[in-house]
Amino acid sequence: MERRSFLKMSAAMGCAASVTGCKTSSDDANVVPPKPPVGEEQITWSSCLVNCGSNCPVKVFSRDGVITRVETDHDVADGDDVYQVRACARGRSLRQRTYAVDRLKTPMKRVGKRGEGKFVPISWDEAAKTIGTKLTSVIAEHGNKAIFRSYGSGAYYGFASNACFNRLFNLNGGCLNAYGNYSWAQQMEAAKHTFGTGSTSGSSTVTLANSDFLLGVAYNPSEIRQSGSGEGYDYLKALQKSNGLKVVMIDPRYTDSMLGKESKWLPIRPGTDAAFAEAIAYQMISSGWVDQNSLSFINKYAVGFDAASITAQKELFATSGDATKQEYAKVMKPEENYRDYILSQGIYADQPLKTPEWAEKITGIPAAQLEQIATDLQNAKAPYIVVGAGVNRQANGEQSMRALYMLSVLTGKLGTLGSSNGELPYMSGMYRAGIPTGSNPVKESISFFTWSEAIHNGETMTARSHGVRGTDGLDTPLGTNIKVIISASDSSLLNQHAEINNTAKILEDETGVELIVSCDCWMTPGAKFADIILPDTSWLESNDLVNDSYASGALGYITAMKSAIEPMWDCKSMYEAAALIAKYMGCEAEFTEGKTEEQWLEELYQKTKDSSTNLGVVPAFPATYKDAQKVGFFRKNMNDKHVALESYINGGKALSTPSGKIEIYSAELAWRAANWDQENSDANPTKVKGDTITAIPQYTVTWDGYEDEDTSTDYPIQLAGYHTKGRTHSSYHNVPWLREAVEDAVWVNPMDAAENGLSSGDKIEMYNERGSIAVKVRITPRVAPGVFALGQGAWFKPGNTVGSTGHIIDEGGAINTLTRYQPSPVAKGNPQHTNRVAIKKI
Repeated sequence: MERRSFLKMSAAMGCAASVTGCKTSSDDANVVPPKPPVGEEQITWSSCLVNCGSNCPVKVFSRDGVITRVETDHDVADGDDVYQVRACARGRSLRQRTYAVDRLKTPMKRVGKRGEGKFVPISWDEAAKTIGTKLTSVIAEHGNKAIFRSYGSGAYYGFASNACFNRLFNLNGGCLNAYGNYSWAQQMEAAKHTFGTGSTSGSSTVTLANSDFLLGVAYNPSEIRQSGSGEGYDYLKALQKSNGLKVVMIDPRYTDSMLGKESKWLPIRPGTDAAFAEAIAYQMISSGWVDQNSLSFINKYAVGFDAASITAQKELFATSGDATKQEYAKVMKPEENYRDYILSQGIYADQPLKTPEWAEKITGIPAAQLEQIATDLQNAKAPYIVVGAGVNRQANGEQSMRALYMLSVLTGKLGTLGSSNGELPYMSGMYRAGIPTGSNPVKESISFFTWSEAIHNGETMTARSHGVRGTDGLDTPLGTNIKVIISASDSSLLNQHAEINNTAKILEDETGVELIVSCDCWMTPGAKFADIILPDTSWLESNDLVNDSYASGALGYITAMKSAIEPMWDCKSMYEAAALIAKYMGCEAEFTEGKTEEQWLEELYQKTKDSSTNLGVVPAFPATYKDAQKVGFFRKNMNDKHVALESYINGGKALSTPSGKIEIYSAELAWRAANWDQENSDANPTKVKGDTITAIPQYTVTWDGYEDEDTSTDYPIQLAGYHTKGRTHSSYHNVPWLREAVEDAVWVNPMDAAENGLSSGDKIEMYNERGSIAVKVRITPRVAPGVFALGQGAWFKPGNTVGSTGHIIDEGGAINTLTRYQPSPVAKGNPQHTNRVAIKKI
C-alpha cells in the first residue's frame, strides 16, 4: 500500500470513528478494510534528537512507506569497552510522535488574535516571501539587532538544524546574539568565576569507580540522563566497580538515582544549598582540620581563603599593567575573605555562626548529619563531589553553586583520580561536522532569558542593568527593541519560559514584536502565538548526520540517519525553509552554495570521517555518506578519564580566571558588585530580595525562598520542579503512551497530605500571584515535608475557570504558569525552581 493511500485510509477510519461515536445509522461510515501491505520491510537508522544529551540511535522498520515499529540498538553484545546504546521510552515512542494528531502539515498564517490558534493554510512561497520581506524591512528600519532567534533545543540535528536560520541571518548582517541557556546559566557563571571553566569540566563519571566517597547534590543521572549509553549508565557501572563507595545524596526528592543505590538520602529544602555547604565548611575549618591538612593546598592553588591572599593578589593586579585587572584591584577588599565569613569574624562578627545547628533550621537536614558529611569529606582519599543543575535554577543560584564548589577546595584533594570539584562530569564525544553558520556581525548580546523584556525595553537595557554584553561601557543602551522572533524547535517562546501568563500578554501585543515565526513539527503552546507557521519534517523523515551529543557518557557514536518515509504532507526541513526565505532576501545562492541536500551531507560526512577524533570507530566509516546510511550506526569508546583541574594541580597550567588560580574570592564579581545594579547597590538598587552579588559565595535569603517571610504566609508551600522520564523538557508531552507511563501528578509528602486533607488522585489548584494550575495529587514519602514536587514541561492549556488569584486556571499543569520572571543577579538567568504556592481542592 502506498503512503498516500495509507494516509487517506487513516483519515477515513478517523471519520468513521467520529460518525460511529454519534450513533448515526448512516451507511456512509462503512469503510472497506484496506488490503494488507505487501512490500518488503525496510530497516533504516534514525535518532532521538531531543535535548537530553544523548542523541540515541533508533532502528526504524517500515513497509510500503509506513513506519510499522521502532526499536533501539541491540546490534552488539555488551562489554566494558563497547556496548549497546539503548534508547529510553521516549525514543522508542517516535512512531507515535511522528504520526501525532497535532502534526503541522502545511505552512499557515494567523487569522485571529495571537494565541487563539486560528490559522489558514498558505503556500511555502507565500510564507517565505512574507518572512523574507519583513526581515528585510525590519533590518532597514531598526537594524539587525531587532532580529532574534529564540533559544531552541528541541532538535539536535547536524545539518538541517535551527542553525540554518543563523546562517541565513549572518548572510544578511546578523541578528541579536544571546548568551547562556535555560539549563546551566547560573552554574556557568559560578564555574567561570571559581575555576575559569564552563561548569561541565568535573571528573568523568567513569572515574567515580576510583572514589571512596560520593556527595551528590541534586544529582540525578538515572532519570535525566537515562540513555543506555549515557551518564546514567556510566554512573551505575561506576557504582558496581567501586566496592565500599559511600554515596550520600542531597535532594528534595528521593530519585531513581537512589532507590537503594545510595548509602543515605538527606532531603533538603529547595534553595538552601548554600547554607548546607557553609555548615560543612564551618565544621572543617573551625575544627582545625583545614589548617592541619589542606591549608597548604589552598594557599598554593587558590586565592580568597584569607585576607592575606586577597591582599597579595590585589597588589599583583594593581601593578600588572592590565587595565581590567587594575580596575579589579580598586574594588578588592581583603576583609571580605572566606575564612572570616564562615567563622563570623572580622567584618562578619555580627553574623550568626555557620554551625550545623544554624543550618539545620534552614535546610531541614539534622546537624549530626551535616557533621558526618564533613567527617566523610575529611576522611575520604578521593571525594567525588557533583552538583546537579537543579541547584543553579534557583533565585541567586550563582551563590549556591559557588558555595558547594568550595567543599572540593577545602578537602585539598583536587587533581586526584576519583575526586571531582562539584561541576557536572566532563563528557567527550565523537566529532560531527555541521552546516557552517558564518560569523555574526552584531557584537551585542543579551541573556537568553531576557528576550521577553527586550521586546518592549530592549532599547534601554544596558550592561549595568541587564548584563548586556558587547556595548561600549556599562551605560550604553542596547538601542533597539526586538521586532522579529524566529522560533525553531523551541518551546521557550512560551511553555519553557517563566511566568507564562505575562509572557502571553507580551506576545499578544502586536505593537511590540511585529512578526513571530514558528518552525516546528507540532502545534505547541508557543506555536499558537506565531504569525507564520512553518511545518518541519520529523526525524524519521530526515536524512542527517548526528553525533552522541553532550552527555552520552564514555561511549561516542555517530548515526548516519536515513529517512524511513518521505516527508509527509507539505513539510520541509529547516534547511529547505531557510533556503526559501533566503531567496526573498536575495542570498539564495550564498545560502545553498549551489549544493543539494545530498551534496551537503556528503561534504559534512567526509569532514566527519576524516576527523582524528573519530579514529578507531567500529565499524570503520565507509567511503561515502550513502554507504554510511546503509550501515547506520558507528561507535567508539573515547576512553577519557578526565580528572577535574588535573592540568592545573598536577600539570601547572594556569586556570582561565583573572588570577590564574581557583578564586574563592572572585575579583570580577567584586567589580560587578561595585558596578552592577543589584539589591544592595547604592545608585540603582533593584529592591529584589536576594538580588545580591558578592566576591565570595554567601548564602542569601531570596524572594520566594524558604526564609522569605514576605510570601510564606500567603503561599506556604515550596514547589520544586524536576525533569520527568516522560518528557525531555516539553518534548514528547503530546505522546499518549508516555502520559500513561509517566504520571503528571504533584508529589506530596504524607505529612503534608494529612495536614491539607489530601488523598492520592485528588485534583487541586496550585496558585500564586502569577497564575493557577490544575494538577492531580500523588501521595509519596519520596519528597521532603513542606515541599511539593511537580515535573516540568507539561503543555500550557488555559481552561475556562478563573482561579484563586484571578488568572484562568491552566488545565495542562505547566509549572511555568507559576514561575517568576526575575533574571538572576550575575548570569541574568532563569530561577524557575524558586516558587511558593498555596493549594485548594478542585
